[in-house]
Amino acid sequence: MSVSPPPDGPKPEEPAAEARDPWRPPSPGPAPDPASAPWSPYPMDPLLAARPPRNGMGITALVLGIVSLVLGVFVFLFWMTWLPGLLAVIFGIIGMRRHRKGLATNGTMATVGTVLGALGLVASIACGIFVAVLAKKAVDDTRAQVKKVEASVEAEREKARQEAEKAEREEKARHLAFGGTYSFPDGLKVTVAKPERHTPGRVVFGHAKGNKAIEVTVTVVNTGTRRAATDAGLPHVKDADGAQAELVIDSSGRQKLITGYVEPGQTVVGRYHFSLPPKAADKIEVEFSPNLERSDYSYWSGPTGLGS
Repeated sequence: MSVSPPPDGPKPEEPAAEARDPWRPPSPGPAPDPASAPWSPYPMDPLLAARPPRNGMGITALVLGIVSLVLGVFVFLFWMTWLPGLLAVIFGIIGMRRHRKGLATNGTMATVGTVLGALGLVASIACGIFVAVLAKKAVDDTRAQVKKVEASVEAEREKARQEAEKAEREEKARHLAFGGTYSFPDGLKVTVAKPERHTPGRVVFGHAKGNKAIEVTVTVVNTGTRRAATDAGLPHVKDADGAQAELVIDSSGRQKLITGYVEPGQTVVGRYHFSLPPKAADKIEVEFSPNLERSDYSYWSGPTGLGS
C-alpha cells in the first residue's frame, strides 16, 4: 500500500535536462590542491614553454670552432685563426648557459664548438710563436749575412788600400837618384851612374854641333842563383823639361850594349851616349829596365853638373 504525499507538502526535485543527457562528458571535479600535487623541480612559465628553442649560439660556436681549427692547420694563417676561435668560445659559453636555463636544446653542440674554438686559439698562439721564431731566425741570418758581406767588402777595401800603398811604395822605390841601386824581382840589381860629358869620335851620328853629348853608364849584377836574361832595350833619357835626348853612335869605341844573359854572380856594364839640345835643363832622367818582358822601368834622375 502506498502513501500519497499531502497535497500541500514539497514535491520531489526532478533531475535537470543536462543530467538526463547520457552522452555529455562528466563535469570537471574540484581543482587539485597545490600542496597535494606532485613536486615539480622547475616550474615553467607557460609563455616560455611556448617559445621555440634558441639554438643559434651553439650552431654558430660549432661552425666558428670548425673554421678556426681548419685554419689552424695552415701555419702561416695563424693571424686569421684567433678571431673565429675566440668568437667560438664566446658563443659556445653563451649557448651552454642558454641550454642550462632551458632556452636551447643543443648544449652538446655548444660545448663542442667551445672546445674547437679553444683548440683553434691554442693552435693560433702556437703557430704565432713558431712564425715569430722563424722570423727572428731569418732576421738574425740576414743580419749575419749583411755583416759578413760588410766584413768582406771592408776586407776587400783594406786589401785594395794595401795594394795601392804597396804599388805606391814600389813606384816610389823605382825612382832613385843617380848612383842608386834598384833590385828587380829576378835578382838583377841595376845601378845608373851620374852621366858624364862625352866627346864623340870623328864619325858620329845623332849629334849636332853645339849639342851636349853625355855618357850614361848602367851596371847590372846578378845576385840570384839562376842566370837571367837581359833583353834590355836602350835607356830613355830626357831633361827636366821633357826634352828627349837623341841616341849617339860614334867611332869612339866606348859604347857598349847589355844583351844576352847574366850568370849568377856576374856583373855587366853598359855605356850609352846621348845628345841633348844646348838649352836642355841641367837635371835629366834616365829610364831603364834589364828585361822589358818581365820588369817595369826604373828611373834615375839628378843634376849632371855639366853646365851649358
